[in-house]
Amino acid sequence: MSQSLSRLERRLGHTFQNQELMLLALTHRSFAGRNNERLEFLGDAILNFVAGEALFERFPQAREGQLSRLRARLVKGETLAVLARGFELGEYLRLGSGELKSGGFRRESILADALEALIGAIYLDAGMDVARARVLDWLTNELDGLTLVDTNKDPKTRLQEFLQSRAVELPRYEVVDIQGEPHCRTFFVQCEIALLTDKTQGQGASRRIAEQVAAAAALVALGVENSHD
Repeated sequence: MSQSLSRLERRLGHTFQNQELMLLALTHRSFAGRNNERLEFLGDAILNFVAGEALFERFPQAREGQLSRLRARLVKGETLAVLARGFELGEYLRLGSGELKSGGFRRESILADALEALIGAIYLDAGMDVARARVLDWLTNELDGLTLVDTNKDPKTRLQEFLQSRAVELPRYEVVDIQGEPHCRTFFVQCEIALLTDKTQGQGASRRIAEQVAAAAALVALGVENSHD
């Protein structure tokens, strides 16, 4: 691995007491027989529980089906891969030669699986309270962008459909700032629509997430949806 594990620990927000657990979480099955698959299984269960618990508390009026769809959006591979890329997790993965040559350190599924394995490793290293705190911290922006209104569609889609139904010009999104180191950037986006005097704001670990947060804020400002703060 080209970078020290302590740098990754700082990005994750957790210092391992047992570094072997961290190494195991970063070990793909192509690298060794003893790999991160069992930790991934454990981390997946913890992630689903923590996400489900957070949604249960945040949306007290939600039905089971709504909660299930929201949780699926939170824990899907795309979301986890975005987080993993923010941590530059690919630099630390232990991959076999074949996966290295084929660019496995960039593959969404491998990154997502490794992040789940790290959740399992953090749980074994420090317990459930610490694992929960890490997961919730990582998912803050995604949680803030969720709403019960048509949970099959993201905020940008819902905002666009709302404006189209009223024959209003579509929203304009603009990145106004990018902060942080290359491995851990935060994007700041403004959303401008004709029906609102003020632009709404959004921030996130990627431009896409920041735009979703800004769109969700616009829906609240329009009175179409309720704030969950």
